[in-house]
Amino acid sequence: MVVAFVAVTLVTIAANAIESVANFMKADWVKQNSHAVGVPDSWLPFLGFVKGAAALGLAAGFLWRPLGAAAGIGLVVFFVLALVLHVRERVFHNIAGPILFLALSVATLWLMIAA
Repeated sequence: MVVAFVAVTLVTIAANAIESVANFMKADWVKQNSHAVGVPDSWLPFLGFVKGAAALGLAAGFLWRPLGAAAGIGLVVFFVLALVLHVRERVFHNIAGPILFLALSVATLWLMIAA
């Protein structure tokens, strides 16, 4: 269980850290995805901050689980809202991304609590 916890958490940290940097850089693919669901470019730095803070919180969860759990809860809420936005705007061509990130976030949170 500990191996799964470490592996899944590291993947979730890496994925959110990459997304965070891409948001701050306003990468073309990030802008295309955000425009598709009606998110303006001006929100990208904030979204990058949220994802980066969550990645740091998950990393801190290796030392203090309550902080990691809080970061996991934040990510689950974030990606549930992302999915709601995709469905509301009927943007299904790129919905696999938020689903994957939500799955990673749920798995990490569950392992953070259970391990």
